[in-house]
Amino acid sequence: MRLSNADRQGHPIASHSATAPGTVSWDHEGTSTTAIWMSANSRRAPAQIVVADDRLSADAAMRHAARGTAMLWTGDFHNAKQLLAAMDRRMAAANAAKAGSSKAKKKVLDDAQKFYAIRQARAQRSRMLSLILVPLDFQAEDGLAVLDLPRAPIVGPAVAFGYEQAADLAGHRAVASLQELAGMLSAHQWFLKGVEVPALGAKIHPAYGTFMPTRQEYVDLVAVAPLEDLSLAFDIGTGTGVLSAVLAHRGVKQVIGTDIHQRAVDCANDNFARLGISAAAHAQLTSMFPEGRAPLVVCNPPWLPGSAPSTLDAAIYDPESKMLMQFLRGLPGHLTKNGEGWLIISDLAELLGLRTRALLLEAIEAAGLEVIDKIDTAPRHHRAQDAEDVLHAARSKEVTSLWRLKAK
Repeated sequence: MRLSNADRQGHPIASHSATAPGTVSWDHEGTSTTAIWMSANSRRAPAQIVVADDRLSADAAMRHAARGTAMLWTGDFHNAKQLLAAMDRRMAAANAAKAGSSKAKKKVLDDAQKFYAIRQARAQRSRMLSLILVPLDFQAEDGLAVLDLPRAPIVGPAVAFGYEQAADLAGHRAVASLQELAGMLSAHQWFLKGVEVPALGAKIHPAYGTFMPTRQEYVDLVAVAPLEDLSLAFDIGTGTGVLSAVLAHRGVKQVIGTDIHQRAVDCANDNFARLGISAAAHAQLTSMFPEGRAPLVVCNPPWLPGSAPSTLDAAIYDPESKMLMQFLRGLPGHLTKNGEGWLIISDLAELLGLRTRALLLEAIEAAGLEVIDKIDTAPRHHRAQDAEDVLHAARSKEVTSLWRLKAK
């Protein structure tokens, strides 16, 4: 793949400027085009766009990306995917060389520094790979998106599944990140296939942007913890609704799940309908707690303190542990007399030096809570056994716990 003559001479193939909120425009061969900017993760529209095709080399693409210039792909779809893979390999090699240089200088990083370095590298990788763009044409007849590139897959159902904007774009042209679209296609297949949950003996179908229950240890903790009062339970930050479903499966007569994202609320209610438990479980859009008190309040907050720049990150990272602390502070006011709060959380943040056990215990004490029991389990995911993982020393010691809490 080669650059066009214009790009080799250092001139942009096309220029871009935002013409209105949510739109991008560019000039190419004397024609100006405007399209709707699409991002399921609230990524900002690029400030500069050039038109690219099969002649674009990975090295040239890296130079564009390093300048923050996006590339609107008009060539073969599979070549675009190969370009992404080639860019990814170059960044991996550069990161490995940088790590080797640090070792040569005998700079020893602790686990927290390694973690932040990994996050920084991943953010840079995501930013650069997101700059390969593809055009989407929404058909006037059915409103489904078409990716009009050679050898492109059918994308309409996946776009409708993951992009909330897609519902109102019939007859319009849009532009989206190929990296994000590829993730959307994969997420749509997970949704269609479902994720088997042994504790339920059934599948959960995750919406795009909700945390997939592929790590079963935290689900299994909720499935086996002592449960006496079956009248009512709250599930805070319900996500796919998997923990609500497990509680209903155990015989809780009414489970109310809450989430701050409408997509998660819709996903949970869809799963309850699929499982035939809508009479017992329902999700609602609200911040933290529903009204009233319950004998059981469950919360599985994001396990790692840190910024969450996208909706995908929000299921993993809890900025400054705000959700964790908000849950603990509000828990006593939403428990019935002798009610229990179940906090399901990993100690990985502690092992990485991102949060201390003392901080967690102090927050429990300050909220007027006491620990009546703690049920532990070891992780079973493959990364815990991967000795090549940079954070293996911490991951191999990780423990996931269900903290049983009561108001003093």
